[in-house]
Amino acid sequence: MAGGTEVRTLTKAAEQAQEKVRQFVGSMTREERMLVVLKSELYEGSWDEMTGDLEARLEGRPYIFRLAHRIRDDLVRIRRLRDFEQASGMDLSEYVELEPS
Repeated sequence: MAGGTEVRTLTKAAEQAQEKVRQFVGSMTREERMLVVLKSELYEGSWDEMTGDLEARLEGRPYIFRLAHRIRDDLVRIRRLRDFEQASGMDLSEYVELEPS
């Protein structure tokens, strides 16, 4: 019976982790959702590549993709999103779709 209890506990922990991700995704702004989608589609899932690209643009160096106006704001958003992914062990791109305007 101990094995059954362990499975239920793991399942409950997994459910709680997914609920935490759903709540976080529900609180995300459109700009944050866009960044998650772009990370997945243009930067092969790498926040480092994306932030490097944005920082290069700020410094006037060659960059890959032209994101909207507020690069510094996007860098702050990326730190928040990356921190959540690291803390939860989840990839937000599995949960986020860019909503139509």
